[in-house]
Amino acid sequence: MAQYCKRALFVLGLLTVPASVQAHHAFSSEFDADRPFKVQGIVERVEWVNPHSWIHVDVPQEDGTVVPWMMEGGTPNALLRAGLTRKFLLPGTEVIVRGYQSKDPDCDPKCRGSGRDITFPDGRQLFMGSSGAGAAPADAKELDE
Repeated sequence: MAQYCKRALFVLGLLTVPASVQAHHAFSSEFDADRPFKVQGIVERVEWVNPHSWIHVDVPQEDGTVVPWMMEGGTPNALLRAGLTRKFLLPGTEVIVRGYQSKDPDCDPKCRGSGRDITFPDGRQLFMGSSGAGAAPADAKELDE
């Protein structure tokens, strides 16, 4: 009887987990696969947080101003497996990031996006996105356009 009660409490506990903990956004809910971007700038900081990491890059403009971008990447674990470690993503590192712009109407569309890949000064290019359900769809526009 005690074993039955333990199992019932466990199942009840699983059923009461808030939906927000289980929720995960789809790529298309936040990003536009028809609006690829390519930015070059300096890493300002990296947030190694779940479910997605964020890379903040200051992008200099021709007029001398700097536009701060924040690019969503895969999970910290996925980035580490791809070779993106804290050693390579230090503040001050020059990078080129390609990805897809945000749909957020409250944000300048040139300030936030989903990063696809990142290129370092030595030419090394690493995948920074997710290949899971939140990734860019297969029919997304090519990034070299």
